[in-house]
Amino acid sequence: MKNFTSIEDINDLQSMIKKALQIKNNPLSEPNKGKGKTIGLVFLNSSLRTRLSSQIAAQNLGLNVLILNASQEAWNLEFADGAVMNGGTVEHVKDAVEVLNQYCDIIAVRCFAGMQNKEDDVNESILSQFLKYAKVPVISLESATRHPLQSFADCITITENWKENRKPKVVLTWAPHIKPIAHAVANSFTEWMQSMEVDFVIANPEGYGLDPKFVKNTTVFHDQNEALKDADFIYVKNWSSFEDYAAMPEVKENWMLTQEKLNATQNAKVMHCLPVRRNVELSDEVMDSENSIIYQEAKNRIFSAQTVFSEILDELPT
Repeated sequence: MKNFTSIEDINDLQSMIKKALQIKNNPLSEPNKGKGKTIGLVFLNSSLRTRLSSQIAAQNLGLNVLILNASQEAWNLEFADGAVMNGGTVEHVKDAVEVLNQYCDIIAVRCFAGMQNKEDDVNESILSQFLKYAKVPVISLESATRHPLQSFADCITITENWKENRKPKVVLTWAPHIKPIAHAVANSFTEWMQSMEVDFVIANPEGYGLDPKFVKNTTVFHDQNEALKDADFIYVKNWSSFEDYAAMPEVKENWMLTQEKLNATQNAKVMHCLPVRRNVELSDEVMDSENSIIYQEAKNRIFSAQTVFSEILDELPT
């Protein structure tokens, strides 16, 4: 594993899940693996779980951790090639990444979709620049189109909670929100579920279809109640329109996940990447119920990150 930006960077998902669960059982099993190595965690956007879980994971491996809140603590970055920098940007990403190359053995970066220019977001205008200029491995802590460490943690969580001798039904359901939300988590979850031994479907209102590149041949329901029938796992997430990019078409039906809807499932476990807007995306009674495995899912962010960091370290020269 030279970089980690999507599931395509993993050769064997089940082996990675197995390794993650072994690490969870003994997080300090490789305390010196990263000794003498430095990971730079670069945040162009806000974070809670990604920041803390990545730091814990790195420390568990003995890595030296540098954290840069680039949007607040660094110079304003320019991302355009050939830019005449006579405006508000002070440092080109080419130069910033080259400096990070000097300081770090691994660069991990978090950057959100701008939600202004569809082409820029689809083409990963920010992450692609880090990949272009980095001379060390690059790990995505979320990008415009994917959130791979979250999705890996989701796979770990589903595996932990499924003991029956059949494929579980997993439903990714759209939920309401007060503002346009990017597609990264929904795209990524879809991509990873397509590599799992699960019966996976998506539920979203008309006008909220995801990028067909990610959906592929996955069944999509526009009736949430129909999709939730016999569900074993429900992943709740909001996203804005992809076709009419970042728009929020009117939705008349109530898509918030409630206990009444949950009662119609196979006593389904409920998942969400957090942060969650309570009583908008899902109700308090669902969030705080025994069906919720959301905090377990959040804890598993440590072990998804630690597994990936461990794999990356295996590729570094000693």
